[in-house]
Amino acid sequence: MKILVLGTGGTIASARTEMGYKATLGVDEVLQLAGIEKRDGFEVETRDVLNLDSTLLQPEDWEVIGRAVFEAFSEYDGIVITHGTDTLAYTSSALSFILRNPPVPVVLTGSMLPITEPGSDAPRNLRTALTFAQKGFPGIYVAFMDKIMLGTRVSKVHSLGLNAFQSINYPDVAYVKGGELLIRHRPRVFGKGEPEFDPPVDPNVVHLRLTPGLSPEVFLKISEAVDGIVLEGYGAGGIPYRGRDLLSAVSRTASQKPVVMTTQALHGGVDLTKYEVGRRALEAGVIPAYDMTKEATLVKLMWALGHTKEVENVRRIMTTNIAGELSIEKERLG
Repeated sequence: MKILVLGTGGTIASARTEMGYKATLGVDEVLQLAGIEKRDGFEVETRDVLNLDSTLLQPEDWEVIGRAVFEAFSEYDGIVITHGTDTLAYTSSALSFILRNPPVPVVLTGSMLPITEPGSDAPRNLRTALTFAQKGFPGIYVAFMDKIMLGTRVSKVHSLGLNAFQSINYPDVAYVKGGELLIRHRPRVFGKGEPEFDPPVDPNVVHLRLTPGLSPEVFLKISEAVDGIVLEGYGAGGIPYRGRDLLSAVSRTASQKPVVMTTQALHGGVDLTKYEVGRRALEAGVIPAYDMTKEATLVKLMWALGHTKEVENVRRIMTTNIAGELSIEKERLG
């Protein structure tokens, strides 16, 4: 069995510098410091794709990483990607959309403490990722603190704590204990056939957080400069129209460009049929994100716009469960 470990930088590959922690180590050095080598009947090969703090990663880098993964499918039984934690959930979502029908497990992982620091969580997370890459099933996943989570369902929920990631509105896929893989939920398989590399993304998308007093004029100015908007609303979703009539501004925009509503709440998702303010948003043309994470919503909109600029086509893509990012059944969408 052959496992490929791709390095992209991040805290896991960082060391102290005069300016603070910086990604300076190659993936070979990371594995060596973690005490991981060819063992237990499987072979580990490595390749550095990038070496950056994940704050610096751009949507174009998703294609670079995705291409490296795609080209490795025929040679390896599993793939692990070491990645910085700050944008890991965006990358795991992006790979879930641009890599169709992955034939092997692809597992992203990282650490909250650099591999160079005492007590680093890097060895633990790497071993979890490697275990699932060997014994798991095809798809895009994230390994962190003994958990395996679906790539389109993770969010970083803590800026410093070791248990920094959660699976949102979806069960953990598996756990690794003592080197043993314990399956808890096997995700549904989406799509059939040969692996496909489908990378077009349009990064000209903005994520706006709805706040009391948000100016309709500001919203319209921003909407002129972008191809799509993710509007992060309150609770189950809705748009204010009293006082400052943001709803009218959103309605004007939504007829020409996709406006997708997610929620500031971590769990539960958006239901624009629940309240009057939500139903008005639906009538204005807003596309509900349902129970997608904020990261998956943004990335999916970029990916959709990379394929089409027609609002109704984008709506169809956004409300179709492509890689496990939606729980709601298709017949209920609308």
